[in-house]
Amino acid sequence: MASNDTISDMLTRIRNASLARHQETQVPSTRMTRSIAKVLRDEGFIVDFTDVGDMPKRQLLISLKYKGKNRQPIIRKLRRISKPGLRVYSGRRDLPRVLGGVGVAIISTSQGIMTDREARRQGVGGEVLCYVW
Repeated sequence: MASNDTISDMLTRIRNASLARHQETQVPSTRMTRSIAKVLRDEGFIVDFTDVGDMPKRQLLISLKYKGKNRQPIIRKLRRISKPGLRVYSGRRDLPRVLGGVGVAIISTSQGIMTDREARRQGVGGEVLCYVW
């Protein structure tokens, strides 16, 4: 089933896979999902991601990260903020802080997809895609 909200689809697949303690999950590969996966990797929420398959059915294989011997998922919560029906934008002065800085807000800016911390550092605002903690 093709989802018209690729970001929500990606977050749901990651959420379900980590709750089921899967080692990896696949999401449709787009520039947006690749950028979000890159931010998740850079922030230490996932191990890595790779492109698999041929166009047009190219998939992003995301390796999930767990801690401890009982394999607790590193990602405790993924929440979609800006939806296709209701876009949420934030100026550089009022970028959200997730759990007082413990979590990460992923922002789509004119300089690309980045964390709230990076957007604050660069002095840019944008669309608040999701929260991860």
